[in-house]
Amino acid sequence: MSIKDQLQVMVVDDTSTSRGLMLQALESMGLRHVHHAVSGPDALDKMLRQPVHLVISDFNMPGMDGVELLQALRERVPTRRIGFVLITGRADREIIERGRAAGMNNFIRKPFTAPELKTCLEAVVGRF
Repeated sequence: MSIKDQLQVMVVDDTSTSRGLMLQALESMGLRHVHHAVSGPDALDKMLRQPVHLVISDFNMPGMDGVELLQALRERVPTRRIGFVLITGRADREIIERGRAAGMNNFIRKPFTAPELKTCLEAVVGRF
């Protein structure tokens, strides 16, 4: 069984259009187990009940941004080792440094193509 048949992914984005595009791109890559959440707290709650292997999270979300979600995941034993990719429309130095300090595995800047996303994800989980 290949990694894409086993990989559990959580997409976190408060914007339905962005979330839909991300889900569509992952489906086109052949990823079968893709979950989604509309906010950081929603994602955290879902992952504490059922951990995933990889989180792909938007940075700019109300209440809990993507880096704050990452910090919350890293503070908890069941979610500490989850791979984390941050998505941002403004990949400025401060955001990237905050993400790296919190333990993100990779980031990608919006807008991106499906092949760019695949390359980004494979850098975290290996080829699929």
